[in-house]
Amino acid sequence: MSRLFRTALPVILAVSALTGPALAHHPMGGATPVTFLQGLLSGFGHPVLGLDHLAALVVVGLLASRAGRGWLLLPSLWIVAMGGGVLAHLAAVGLPGAEFLVAGSLVAIALICVLAPTLPLAVTGTVFAVDGYALAESVVGAEPMPILAYLVGLVVVQAAITTAVAILARRLFPLADAPPPAFRAAAGAMGAVGLVFLVIAARGLA
Repeated sequence: MSRLFRTALPVILAVSALTGPALAHHPMGGATPVTFLQGLLSGFGHPVLGLDHLAALVVVGLLASRAGRGWLLLPSLWIVAMGGGVLAHLAAVGLPGAEFLVAGSLVAIALICVLAPTLPLAVTGTVFAVDGYALAESVVGAEPMPILAYLVGLVVVQAAITTAVAILARRLFPLADAPPPAFRAAAGAMGAVGLVFLVIAARGLA
């Protein structure tokens, strides 16, 4: 555990220095996309520029890497559930404190990665949908075409990142009875990112 703390501490400090009050970012600088290209660029950039969302993608990839032959199921579930969360937000389904829930779910998944990298699909899907709900904030009020482009961008980027992380993790950390310390350290570092955002979100709700 001390090794995990030493790994996570630099991450906490770095994220604290780089993170402003906003918990998610996209290339449009906060403006609602009005064209197909703007929607596509926003979809490409939002999961990458938002460090909490990016960390969540890394954790999903790490979890998927421990799933044996069915490892592609988890990234696929992420895409479906994330899309459902986006559509729920666009349909004006209320979810108070979405960013707080995103950060909290990131911490929870990271802890699962550290302690026992398995999670029931129903629970996983719910967590993924919460993240998608938060991602939809960028296109609330946009026309259908930019929204469609945004969804395309989200799917492409998130599928690529989660799959790439899973493939890399499977090569670096072969399946065994227990995840190696380096795997746990990587998951712990992502959890540290979530912890920083959780504190920031809690302050915003206060």
